[in-house]
Amino acid sequence: MDRRELRAALDAAGVADGYYRIEGVHEPAPTPTDFLFLRRAPDGAWETGAYERGTYEVIARHPSESAGCAHLLRLLVP
Repeated sequence: MDRRELRAALDAAGVADGYYRIEGVHEPAPTPTDFLFLRRAPDGAWETGAYERGTYEVIARHPSESAGCAHLLRLLVP
């Protein structure tokens, strides 16, 4: 799964747009106060985490985009 497929899966599951941010694919504006995210790290790894009170907190790092997408999907769709 890539980021675009993840976006489609979250939309199909009915996850509200303000609950998450996917770098380069889904970046809600205005920026929500709190959300989960998937982004690419400077070293090329993928990170999932939470943004709360103006701070990004990385929960996990992943070796591939697909692994990061799978993790964010599990976080948002039980």
